[in-house]
Amino acid sequence: MRLLFAGVRGSTPVGGPQFARVGGHTSCVAVFRGDERAPALVLDAGTGIMNLTPRFDDAPFRGSILLTHLHWDHLQGLPFFRPADRDDAHVMLAMPAQGDPVEVLRRALSPPHFPIGPEGLNGSWRFVGLDEGTHDVEGFEVTARAVPHKGGRTFGYRVSDGTRSFAYLPDHGRRGPDAADVGDAGARDLAAGVDVLVHGAPFLASEQAIADLYGHATVDDALARATSSGAARLVLTHHGPTRADDAVDAIERDAAARFEGCVEAAYDGDFIEV
Repeated sequence: MRLLFAGVRGSTPVGGPQFARVGGHTSCVAVFRGDERAPALVLDAGTGIMNLTPRFDDAPFRGSILLTHLHWDHLQGLPFFRPADRDDAHVMLAMPAQGDPVEVLRRALSPPHFPIGPEGLNGSWRFVGLDEGTHDVEGFEVTARAVPHKGGRTFGYRVSDGTRSFAYLPDHGRRGPDAADVGDAGARDLAAGVDVLVHGAPFLASEQAIADLYGHATVDDALARATSSGAARLVLTHHGPTRADDAVDAIERDAAARFEGCVEAAYDGDFIEV
């Protein structure tokens, strides 16, 4: 199983030479079973999803997109992903269940905020409100659990191909003020014993108060989760939009010095083997 990090920023896309190496696109990870060129399973649809377009050549997307939640940085690339917006595309778009998924999506994707609503996307689309539990998605075993994050129901995911597994927790904080009914058991269960933990780390330990306010993690939080889960490899993602390349490199070096396993910062375009 391989992962392609198509977008690794949080909050908002950024541009400029100081971000060119790490990348400025927002959250998107493509999952591959083997060496196929185009993925059938995509996690999140931030602006990074547009980076997947060249992999399809002239073929349509026929697969599933799982959203962790509906904040802009995990959704904004969706209508610009051309392989999924064509007559011969077949897409299952799943999000944490919280009412009619089309109507929930329409709050962010409709006039006057955007020219079209969900029904304006070309192709065959199926919109699903996903419940917690384990699901068969594109031949992968995908476990969804609610995790603490401010501003709407949020899932983390654990994906397994039957041999290897990874957990995806890009937006996950300590118990937040508007998530009083969501403890940390979901994140703990998703991460337990995984081969790779992909965890958001947009803040430093000195910024813990801000991280808690917004329901996000610090680098130290990510390291603690990786250590407690027994993960051998930690990939830091959802980099803060003000972190220039050199700052992300420094975070990676510091984290690597404090973690017994392998730790790395995700860059746009990175492929890793799980």
